[in-house]
Amino acid sequence: MFNLVLFGPPGSGKGTQSENIVSNYKLQHISTGDLLRDEVSRHTPLGTEAKKYMDQGMLVPDEVVIGMISSKIDESADARGFIFDGFPRTRPQAEALDKLLEFKHTRIHLVLALDVPEAELVKRLVGRGETSGRSDDNEEVIAKRIKEYHSKTQPVASYYNAHGKLETVTGNHSIAETFKSLTKHINKYLLPVT
Repeated sequence: MFNLVLFGPPGSGKGTQSENIVSNYKLQHISTGDLLRDEVSRHTPLGTEAKKYMDQGMLVPDEVVIGMISSKIDESADARGFIFDGFPRTRPQAEALDKLLEFKHTRIHLVLALDVPEAELVKRLVGRGETSGRSDDNEEVIAKRIKEYHSKTQPVASYYNAHGKLETVTGNHSIAETFKSLTKHINKYLLPVT
């Protein structure tokens, strides 16, 4: 089982590249946002617990999210592997994910970080805001989101780098070129399904 974490600031193309990776390598996509919504809609015990926090506008505790990830992995025991999107966002989450995966006799094999210059991120997000009507379409809000991303995820990137798992990929090329750069790293562990 191959496990991958894909990092990238808002506007880096993480969503698009996640879809490409899932499609080409047949990995299961684990998005913590999707997991939370699914567990809540199915009224599972974890979903009920998560909803208590969400209804109060609070963050769902890490142990609840880890429980949901554990359930998802168990449900997909025959998967080729997983791509983690939106998790881990903090060093304690990375450590908890490592413990969970070790318990399941697997690990994070590779962490790919999309690196895009801030000016390009702002340009992309302003453009996305104009076409989609999203609320993050002004430069001040966008700059705050990018700064927050860097301050929160830098410790996570450092954690994985210390474990020899982090690879940085330039993400301001075309979608196809960026994907080709990502696949060079993934292919060292897993080949695409043709």
